[in-house]
Amino acid sequence: MTNSGFNQWMTHIQERTEAALERALPSPDLAPSRLHEAMRYAVLGGGKRVRPLLAHAAGDISAASPERLDRVACAIEMIHAYSLVHDDMPCMDDDTLRRGKPTVHVQFDDATALLVGDALQTLAFQHITEAALSDSAQRQLGMIRQLAIASGSRGMAGGQAIDLASVGTQLSLPELEFMHIHKTGALIRASIGLGVQCGRDLHEDELASLDHVGKVIGLLFQVVDDILDAEADTATLGKTAGKDAANDKPTYVSLLGVTQARALAEEMCQDALDRLAAFGNSAKRLSELTRFIVRRQF
Repeated sequence: MTNSGFNQWMTHIQERTEAALERALPSPDLAPSRLHEAMRYAVLGGGKRVRPLLAHAAGDISAASPERLDRVACAIEMIHAYSLVHDDMPCMDDDTLRRGKPTVHVQFDDATALLVGDALQTLAFQHITEAALSDSAQRQLGMIRQLAIASGSRGMAGGQAIDLASVGTQLSLPELEFMHIHKTGALIRASIGLGVQCGRDLHEDELASLDHVGKVIGLLFQVVDDILDAEADTATLGKTAGKDAANDKPTYVSLLGVTQARALAEEMCQDALDRLAAFGNSAKRLSELTRFIVRRQF
C-alpha cells in the first residue's frame, strides 16, 4: 500500500465526514438561528477528523457499513467539538484560536459558546439513536453507554477536571497517563470501540485487543500533541502554540523532555502495530493511521 493510497483514503473519509456533519447539524435558517450558526461554526470546516478516521478504520476490521460508521463518526466528532468549545472558554483554558480561526466564545460570546457545547453533546446522542448502528439492539444500547462513559466524569470531562486541578504541579508518569487516558484517550478509545461494533461480531479477545489498541493510540496522540505544543508554531498548529508551558501544565515534554517523549511515542506506536498485526489486512488502515498519528506535524 503506497502512502498516496492512504492519503487518498484519509481525504475521502474527511470529506465524507464533513458532508455527514453538514447534514446532521441544524440549519442556521431554523430558530434559534444564532445558536445553530455557532454550532456549525464550531464543527464544520476544520480539524483533522482523527476520531472519525479511527472509527472508519476500525470498522474495516468488522466489515461495517460506511453509513453506520458515518453516524458514529458524526456523534463522536460532535462530542469532541463541544469539548473544544468549552475547553477554550475563559473559565477553562481561555484560548482565542482554534482550528485557525477565533474560538467560539470570541466569535460569538461566552453564553452562546456554553450553549453550543450543551447542544452538540445532546445532538450527538440523538444522532446515534435515530438509526440502527448494529444488528443487535442490545449491542447498540451498549455502544450508547460506551460513548456516555467516554464523555463524562469517568472519561473526557473527568480528565479535564484532573488537568485543571494539576496546573502548577509535577505529576508522575502514571499520574499523567491516568489523566490522559481520560481526557484525550477516552474518546479516541471509544472511536475504535464504536467503529468496530458497527459490523460483524468479534470474539471477546479480539475486542479486548482492539480496546488495548485504542488506549495506546489515545496516549500516543497526547504524547505527540505535547511535543507539537512545545515545538510547532501557532500557524502550523491552528491553535495557540506553547500554551501548556505558559499555563504551567504538566505534559509528557515537561516530565520527560522532548527526546524521551519521542521515544515513548515510538514505543507506543509499535505496541499498537504489534496488536493490529493479528488482524491482517483488515487492520491496514488502522495501522497506517497509527503511523500517521506518531509522524504528524500539526
